[in-house]
Amino acid sequence: MSTASPLAQASSNTWSPLEQAIINHLQDDFPLQDAPFAQVAARLHTRETELLRCLENMLQQKMISRFGPLYNVERLGGAVTLAAMSIPETVFGTVAEQVNAFPEVAHNYHRQHTLNMWFVLATESRDAQARILEAITARTGFPVLNFPKEAEFHIGFRVAMDEKGIQTAREKPTRRGQDGKKYAPYVAADTDRPIVMATQEGLPLHPEPYQVVANRIGLTAKEVMERLQAMREAGVIRRLGIIPNHYGLGLQANGMTVWDVPDERMAELGSQVGALDFVTHCYQRPRNLPQWPYNLFAMVHGRTMAEVYEKKARIATLLGPAQRAHDILFSTRILKKNGLRLTPESPTC
Repeated sequence: MSTASPLAQASSNTWSPLEQAIINHLQDDFPLQDAPFAQVAARLHTRETELLRCLENMLQQKMISRFGPLYNVERLGGAVTLAAMSIPETVFGTVAEQVNAFPEVAHNYHRQHTLNMWFVLATESRDAQARILEAITARTGFPVLNFPKEAEFHIGFRVAMDEKGIQTAREKPTRRGQDGKKYAPYVAADTDRPIVMATQEGLPLHPEPYQVVANRIGLTAKEVMERLQAMREAGVIRRLGIIPNHYGLGLQANGMTVWDVPDERMAELGSQVGALDFVTHCYQRPRNLPQWPYNLFAMVHGRTMAEVYEKKARIATLLGPAQRAHDILFSTRILKKNGLRLTPESPTC
């Protein structure tokens, strides 16, 4: 039986003022202090109990995917890559289950293309990445094409909402690491791994979430908050807050646009595409000839496929004659959607 789920999910035509406020104000900078929900509730002009109840409901209704820290595997010393496979539809469900069984597979999508399975692999080392890719080929019997990131031009998917729904899907480049500022040096502490493992699936919806985490791993709440703050300042935590589910909120068209541009102009063209206000992720990745001639990847989201096609046309206009070939791969099924998952058996970070 396949673990896949369709992209189209029920989304309300209206959102309560509190739901809108949570989406707009709680995607980052969740307080690292005692009773953080009480502080946020006061800022949003509601009660702590009502805020917690609303967050729980938004998780159940799949308006948000999770709540807690979003970890940056690479800042932890690990490796992330994008991989693709071409799987016959007759065995697609079986292969999806085999691939998803690897805890290192974070996201996995069915896309409309000959290469129809695309997944993100997050491992604690580059050596582990190579081993897992080989193991996936051995288990499934199908080759894996590896598309590691060679340059990053933009990453940041945030949403803003009003009573009509999502208005933007772009993070402003004001966070450390995207505006030219440097991260603080990351010096790992012995307590970091237990903290990451205790929070990688999210923070507890409890008036004192850090105390709950501390009790689980034998630390004090102060120790947990101090290390989370250090990891946030070092870029190990990309953000601390809610992760909106853009499908559940109405952005149900997800297009990975891919372009063949001259390598010698990649820095110039990639920066221009990454600066477009509707591009949420933009990377240089290697070609894999003759099957895959594309080296520039730009993610675009919209309410409809027509909206995504219109945005792709704007990228094409920007690139002009520099783009020699292009394509767009729409997601049609979510096969798996997780973040970093450290395990007790993995080597220490």
